[in-house]
Amino acid sequence: MDMDLSVRLNVDMKSIGEVAAQFGLPTHVLRHWEAEGLLTPARAGDRRRYTDADLYRVAAILISKEAGFGLADIRTMLAVRSAPARHEVMARHRDRLLARIARAQAALDMLEGGLECPHDDLMTCPHFQGHLADRLHVEV
Repeated sequence: MDMDLSVRLNVDMKSIGEVAAQFGLPTHVLRHWEAEGLLTPARAGDRRRYTDADLYRVAAILISKEAGFGLADIRTMLAVRSAPARHEVMARHRDRLLARIARAQAALDMLEGGLECPHDDLMTCPHFQGHLADRLHVEV
């Protein structure tokens, strides 16, 4: 990047510290994501400079990580440049996430059933057992 362009861009760009603070991350996380190929911030000399596009990318990485995806999966999702290929990758990830959501919902239902149970021994409560019946594949 030529010096005039980097000076002009610095006005609208953020430093690694600013981006880290905005997202509540330590700066080493952003450096790690860069090393993993998830981020490619511009450089002004030896300083990283993040554009709005980089900020959206950080947000996408965080949401994906919070959903349980690993960095390799996130890199694949974000790196695919053709819409059909990207849709295929994202559909696979959506299906995996929907399955995890269903498992988490079953666990939440079980906990809520336990919270509603007046019995001293939770395992003898018919209502609570009803939440476990699907796992047992039997009717209660």
